[in-house]
Amino acid sequence: MSKDNSIGIIGSGSWATALAKILTDNGQHIHWWIRNEDTIRHMQLRHHNKHYLTSVYFDTSLLSLSNSIQAVAEACDKLVLAVPSAFLLDVLQQLPPGALAHKKIVSAIKGLVPGENILINEYLEQHFQLPAAQYFTITGPCHAEEVANEKLSYLTLSGTHLEGAQAIADMFTGSYLQTIVNTDMIGVQLAAVLKNIYALGAGIAHGLEYGDNFLSVYITNCFREMQTFLEQYESQKAERLGTEPMVHNYSASAYLGDLLVTCYSLHSRNRTFGNMIGKGYSVKAAQLELNMIAEGYYACRSIFEMNKTIGAYMPIAQAVYTILWQQVHPAEAFMALEKGFI
Repeated sequence: MSKDNSIGIIGSGSWATALAKILTDNGQHIHWWIRNEDTIRHMQLRHHNKHYLTSVYFDTSLLSLSNSIQAVAEACDKLVLAVPSAFLLDVLQQLPPGALAHKKIVSAIKGLVPGENILINEYLEQHFQLPAAQYFTITGPCHAEEVANEKLSYLTLSGTHLEGAQAIADMFTGSYLQTIVNTDMIGVQLAAVLKNIYALGAGIAHGLEYGDNFLSVYITNCFREMQTFLEQYESQKAERLGTEPMVHNYSASAYLGDLLVTCYSLHSRNRTFGNMIGKGYSVKAAQLELNMIAEGYYACRSIFEMNKTIGAYMPIAQAVYTILWQQVHPAEAFMALEKGFI
């Protein structure tokens, strides 16, 4: 196979496994970085990931598995990043600075770079000199579990140019997976970060035994808060660069749709994590029980730090942050929110 047509996946969690299923179901050969050698051996022998989406079986002739991220990067023209944001730096630091030159990078990470509180594309530009034109994002609304069951799902592919985004989208489009393309690369990334925070809050509300009526008002106000943050972010960015602010289509699936499914779905790990917090679990106990990364936990701290500069009015995101990182009692934080909703 020509390297120009090859694609690699970095990560072996549920989302990475779902993306691998989509690509191989479309007949695409993939190079797949899996950190654990035992997982690789199991997949070669049993044809499935024994830790995530165990019902998904692969045609292993379409898989080149490796625990060397550098080998996978060297073999591919396109790389999909599908590790939790909390582990991203540890993974990328295994690559030399020139490893991503001339490659297309597709981020399926719904988080910010930990500690630096910047978007993935900003980090790659700073540390790997990756031009914006070589960077693409995959966002939802889409849960890995429904992909595993081949329930009709939608992915949003974003890049600086529609043609490039469409070429990536075509690789993922299939019988149970439709794709939407746009050039709103920054907005959809931030929306994906924020919706995980709001889903945590939705779970907390459920754990506190708020009902559906409250939740509908809560999500409406989350949506408004998301818009406020993005508009102020874009305004400040445009002022720095001397350009016009990007106009976002907030009614698009990557905004409203992804927010809704992440707040309502029982597949949402952020909602599940929040539900445990609302029921009285400590953060540590909820993490151990979930046994997966809830991106919103790290995201709420990153957004809190980012917003010190942006200055958007974000009472909901701040409430989630104070519950998870400052040990404010969930009932106390939500009682403070109740009367401010419109």
